[in-house]
Amino acid sequence: MNQGVSVYSEIGKLNKVLLHRLGEEVEGLVPDNFERLLFDDIPYLAAAQREHDEFAKVLRENDIEVLYFLEEAAASLTAETVRESFVNEFLSESEILSPYACEAIHDKLMKMTPEDLVTQCIAGIRKEQIEVKAPNSLAAMVAMDYPYYTDPMPNLYFTRDPGSCIGDGVSVNCMKTDARKRESLLLKYMYNYNDRLFPNGTNLWYTHEGPYHIEGGDILVLSPEIVAVGLSLRTSPQAISCLAEKLLKADNSFKKIIVFRIPVKRAFMHLDTVFTMVDYDKFTIHPEIEGPLNLYELTLGRDGSTQISVITDNLEALLKTELKLPAVDLIRCGGGDNIAAQREQWNDGSNTLAIAPGVVITYDRNYVTNELLEKHQIKVLTIPSSEISRGRGGPRCMSMPINRDEL
Repeated sequence: MNQGVSVYSEIGKLNKVLLHRLGEEVEGLVPDNFERLLFDDIPYLAAAQREHDEFAKVLRENDIEVLYFLEEAAASLTAETVRESFVNEFLSESEILSPYACEAIHDKLMKMTPEDLVTQCIAGIRKEQIEVKAPNSLAAMVAMDYPYYTDPMPNLYFTRDPGSCIGDGVSVNCMKTDARKRESLLLKYMYNYNDRLFPNGTNLWYTHEGPYHIEGGDILVLSPEIVAVGLSLRTSPQAISCLAEKLLKADNSFKKIIVFRIPVKRAFMHLDTVFTMVDYDKFTIHPEIEGPLNLYELTLGRDGSTQISVITDNLEALLKTELKLPAVDLIRCGGGDNIAAQREQWNDGSNTLAIAPGVVITYDRNYVTNELLEKHQIKVLTIPSSEISRGRGGPRCMSMPINRDEL
């Protein structure tokens, strides 16, 4: 098995994937911080872990190597100087108001093993865990009513978003919200100091520092020549332009970036919540984005500058032309029924993870869409999803592919 980064499609046989098993960070969710931490509900942790373990089991049963975010992040922080640098950046991005608390947390984290340090950072640092010896200050008073010095990271089990492997490189994404920025900070250290995950020579397409925001749920590798990117609630046009320039000017096979402008709403958070590729010529789609859909094409001009043009084809014609297919099959979430489509899209019926051409993992709860996929000759492997679906993300969101077979 090729151990390096290699992702030139959405459907090539998946060989290696990065997951995060939900942990104590989920227990930090309460209605008062839902908006702050981007949740609508509280998953029951023990049940969510069982469901996530079933996801990992299905992957392993299909000869896929499963790596875990926590372990790989800890492996990148073995050197004390690296831990020192990470802790300083982590505290800076956590925006702790009290310098005395910041110093106490720094000392506590630096005494931990790398694995305990990463676990604590993901879980969040509660005020009751830190003894701060400091005079009263306005900053301390203002922050007194919130129980955490550093927020937990309950969204981390959606490993698709902080990083995206594209071809032989990785985009360490600059996340839109403060709640998720420290996720890609961890990935930054994994890229810099974990050669087992990202071997020397792995290209870096985008950086944690940005400055423009982009998230992995908006990035789909349609072919060795074409990358689709969603212009969405979480991904900015400036970031897409920066990513496109880096990809198109590099010595690789990518020739074109297709930009999908999707509706800016919570249910349509990323491109992969409304559109995914499941086979050479088959795609899941939420009916609401079919038209009119604003599409743009970014290519490299002869002078080396990025050229932008508006695509006038509809989605079906575009996919046929760009992927050189005689026909395409758009499989509509919920079977085109408006009520079923809305219900199943909310529970990520379109967020399928292809692990091989025509083989996908989906949530069992989306039975209308799953039956439709099977009618279109797609092999559907379902996983339980009563609790993990509460975070508003499906199997594709919960996985960061590192290596796929080339088609």
